[in-house]
Amino acid sequence: MGSVDDLRSACYSTGADYLQQRNEAIIGLMYDTGLRVGELVAVDVDMLREANSVLYVPTEIQKDYPNDNEPAPATLELASDVTRLLSSYLNSRWKESPALFPSRSSDRITTQGVRNAISKVTKEADVEPYLVDGTRGDPGDVTPHALRHSVAYRMMNAEEGNTLYDVRNRLRHRSIQTTEQVYDHIIRV
Repeated sequence: MGSVDDLRSACYSTGADYLQQRNEAIIGLMYDTGLRVGELVAVDVDMLREANSVLYVPTEIQKDYPNDNEPAPATLELASDVTRLLSSYLNSRWKESPALFPSRSSDRITTQGVRNAISKVTKEADVEPYLVDGTRGDPGDVTPHALRHSVAYRMMNAEEGNTLYDVRNRLRHRSIQTTEQVYDHIIRV
């Protein structure tokens, strides 16, 4: 999705003024880290470390494995532009809450709230994402999970030197088989 910048820009022409920077921070963080939407809404401000350049993702907010093995806590380095965005957002948040992303009506945005925000922004930006089969979709096809997929796509096609193991580590798949099943086809040779 070469249009994440378009999405981030569109945050400033949709929605209430005081939510615009929050929405850009949500999109920036999701596109950088590949967090699942259920993990994103569980992130607390105190999980940002080292001047907002690192996100600590504790076991308890990660997706449950289908067995008794718990995922290890993860420490994700953030891109410098996302670090700046989060710092700016935190300096001017309209609402203090332990949650990184509060909503209008609550101290923590819901997964549906994130979906709604992304949906509004993608319609405003008129983004046409690439679908799995290589065709272009419409703005309604951009979901929080599509941002997660686009992290893998960016790592394999726009960045140098990443392997499927790097994608697995960023997206925190339980096994490399999961990564291969989902993403093997996106590698452009």
